[in-house]
Amino acid sequence: MSKIILITGASRGIGRETARLAGQRGWRVGVNYTADEAAARSCVELVKQAGGEAIAVRSDVSSEMDVLAMFDVIQERFGGLDGLVNNAGITGASLQLADMPADRMKRMFDVNVFGAFLCAREAARRMSTTRGGRGGVIVNVSSIAARLGSPNEYIDYAASKGAIDTMTIGLAKELGPQGVRVNVVRPGLTLTDIHASGGDPDRANRLGVTTPMGRAGEPAEIAAGIIWLLSDEASYASGAILDISGAR
Repeated sequence: MSKIILITGASRGIGRETARLAGQRGWRVGVNYTADEAAARSCVELVKQAGGEAIAVRSDVSSEMDVLAMFDVIQERFGGLDGLVNNAGITGASLQLADMPADRMKRMFDVNVFGAFLCAREAARRMSTTRGGRGGVIVNVSSIAARLGSPNEYIDYAASKGAIDTMTIGLAKELGPQGVRVNVVRPGLTLTDIHASGGDPDRANRLGVTTPMGRAGEPAEIAAGIIWLLSDEASYASGAILDISGAR
């Protein structure tokens, strides 16, 4: 049966590649985006060309009202939900904590933590077998920064991803008896435009050469791990933290 997957932050980078690979499996995909409608529509076409079905859904994950509406759209259009990829996230310019304005830190945690919790909550409500769902999978997208700490760059981002790791461990135990698996993928340096949004567009290439594998990762390499965790092939994987970081 074709799976129904919602991917937050799906209009670019890892989310976009995950959507494309989901399309290759014939899955139905909700492509969430916040602002770039053209990129989201392009992603929808990518999924369709790959063999799946997709719709674009605009939503700011840090808004409870937006999140509720997004999940309702998926329910109305596709008739259910089998998986959530909690991928939406932001970063900021490289700064020491002593130089970070409070509004930057608040926005970081609003999107990366509160947004992920809201989406995970709604997925749990809809997929839990004890609440009338048919079970499912949540894959959270964290970062190897949660382990490294990102000193002198963005420890607020790293800390927000640490929260996602902890949420994954607890939620996997909470939802295991309810037919829902929960796992987390921690990408390393990956060639996406999140670095440009933080003011350092060449960061992945510049630091990638210092990794044991000597390069940055490609979005598709991270997406492949996410798709595996969503699939029935990973049926006994829950509470797992999967590092895809080139041994960094």
